[in-house]
Amino acid sequence: MNQQESSITSLVAAFSRAYHSQFDTPKIFDDYIAKELISQEEYQNIQANLIQGIAFFNKDIATKFKDNSKELIKWITQVQLSPTPLARAAYCERVLHSEIQLGVEQYVILGAGFDTFPYRQQQGQTMLEIFEVDYPATQASKMKRLQEASLPLLNHLHFVPMDFTKQFQSQLFSEQGFQSKKTFFSLLGVSYYLTKDELASLLNHLFALVPSGSSIVLDYADETLFTEKGLSNRVENMVKMAAVGGEPMKSCYAYEDMERMLDRLGLLIYEHLSPTAIQELYFQNRTDYLCAFETIHYMHIVKK
Repeated sequence: MNQQESSITSLVAAFSRAYHSQFDTPKIFDDYIAKELISQEEYQNIQANLIQGIAFFNKDIATKFKDNSKELIKWITQVQLSPTPLARAAYCERVLHSEIQLGVEQYVILGAGFDTFPYRQQQGQTMLEIFEVDYPATQASKMKRLQEASLPLLNHLHFVPMDFTKQFQSQLFSEQGFQSKKTFFSLLGVSYYLTKDELASLLNHLFALVPSGSSIVLDYADETLFTEKGLSNRVENMVKMAAVGGEPMKSCYAYEDMERMLDRLGLLIYEHLSPTAIQELYFQNRTDYLCAFETIHYMHIVKK
């Protein structure tokens, strides 16, 4: 991605969370603030682009709902866009709340995009120091959007501008007040865009900053990423859209690959959720189109 441009994937992920908060029942993850970070014009443009591109996603659906734009938007959002951003956020914040009870004092959101956790956190969590790490352009866009939404910059929220696919700069953390305390990291929607060496290097640098017991939640694509088509070709579509958007997906992993890499780094897999487990946890008994995305797994990883 061009560092001078705000990430389009961040905007689309925010749109999917905003749509879910407004229109879907029951809620998997209620990001009721996401819509405030998207202008009405942007929201309408995203919907118009989705409708215009419906034939790319599914020609049969394009024909079936050609006179029903609301159903088209619902289908594309629930089938293609929403499942992973919703379920991974729900899982991550569930783990985070547990980690806070176990003494975590710092939360680092890597590839934060338009994450809204600091503005949704429950009373009693404000002692948690939060560090958002992302491209400078994406952070500048985020701060502008917060201002336009009349959401104040918070004293315990720190922005760390960094392209962590290049050279990891630990001093940028310390400049924002980061300390060697028990820390929880999230790396959501990022690992696919890194090479395997880049991911290993990033994890190595991160956990060098923190004591044992610190942990991370991340999502990753399994070894079928580039061969699995998925429901209505949505996996294949996801890979194609990422490439067209200038953010091509680079990596996928067998579970054993992840296990070996993490072991070399002194990290343990505390919990692993397969697509089947994610379906059971977050999508059971729904009557809409939402269901767990094929090929995407979640892990909670702890420093030994």
